[in-house]
Amino acid sequence: MPDYGLGAAGLGNLYTEISDDEAKGALQAALQSGLHYIDTAPFYGHGLSEQRVGAFLRASGANPVISTKVGRVLRPAGTQPIPDNGFASPAPFIPEFDYSAEGVRASFADSQKRLGVRSVDILLLHDIGEMTHGAAHQEVFDQARTEALPEMAALQAEGQTKWIGLGVNEIEVCQQVLDHMDLDVLLIAGRYTLLEHAASGPFLDECHRRNVKVIIGGAFNSGLLAALDDEPLRYDYAEAPLWAIERVQKLRELCAAYDTSLPAAALQFCHAHPAVVCVIPGARNAAQVRQVVRWTQLPIDPEFWDALRERSLISPDVVVPS
Repeated sequence: MPDYGLGAAGLGNLYTEISDDEAKGALQAALQSGLHYIDTAPFYGHGLSEQRVGAFLRASGANPVISTKVGRVLRPAGTQPIPDNGFASPAPFIPEFDYSAEGVRASFADSQKRLGVRSVDILLLHDIGEMTHGAAHQEVFDQARTEALPEMAALQAEGQTKWIGLGVNEIEVCQQVLDHMDLDVLLIAGRYTLLEHAASGPFLDECHRRNVKVIIGGAFNSGLLAALDDEPLRYDYAEAPLWAIERVQKLRELCAAYDTSLPAAALQFCHAHPAVVCVIPGARNAAQVRQVVRWTQLPIDPEFWDALRERSLISPDVVVPS
């Protein structure tokens, strides 16, 4: 597993429409730059991200680490309106939650076709948790535990994936699942970042003790930690709240004092924890991919991390890059 990979939600037109050529350029640049892990999902662009990744794999013959997800099936929209779900011009399908054993099989079979692969390296159960499902959480959790995850384990036993785990935006549901069973990996988006990590740090410590590998998505908190002056400020895929904007401003001021790039600090911070095997920022084109790679390599003054602690901008006991 490489230290950094590419989150491919943007290749499904998350927020902004891109062309097939831009998606191809991003994937090409990622592999050329050493980002040999691509994370996608049926939900991203309603199959569009997987289609673009699959087209690239077939044309290039490349063989990166690939993860995709189950938990939703895509129904042809027909004459029904297509929900955008935050994606600009998604493919003409309607994503529907389905955590049944049959739904897992059907979702993965469709992903195999779009990706053009017989197996994937990592298969993740997507978006379980109370934040996503509200009052239906317990029902969804019970079905995930008794049907979806056992079916994923069966796919693993059949050699159709190497690792199984969760792909979620919530820590609590990860703990709930681990209370019942072991997992190989957790992809956690937006919960362990330079902006917020006090609640999730102890959980990552537990993952390290249990040898559960952690992949960090959303290292920029939906772009907030990397937003340019003219870009919308988002947090958790919505408009950023005032507390987050104010905290990011303090981080920016300290970065300026130490001649440090905030996005570079955000990425390198996430990778420092020993449980974290990979960080997967998103990028929509080759230029963005190359910028991400530069951020991962920028030197950062060790005193910067001490200054963050002194100003209570990171937790006192959190792991920082050495």
